[in-house]
Amino acid sequence: MLFLVVALLLFGVVMGAVAHAPFAFTAVAAVVIAVWLGVFALRERHGRRGRPSAG
Repeated sequence: MLFLVVALLLFGVVMGAVAHAPFAFTAVAAVVIAVWLGVFALRERHGRRGRPSAG
């Protein structure tokens, strides 16, 4: 529960900062995060292919 409270607090701080940041900065940050998440997803998919599931 405490983790959820801290996560929501940080989310509020980040959203507040984005509201005051220039649009160009926000767009670049969004693209960087999207690429990072895409790379992470591809690595996860590729890494789990060769191993049997532990379930």
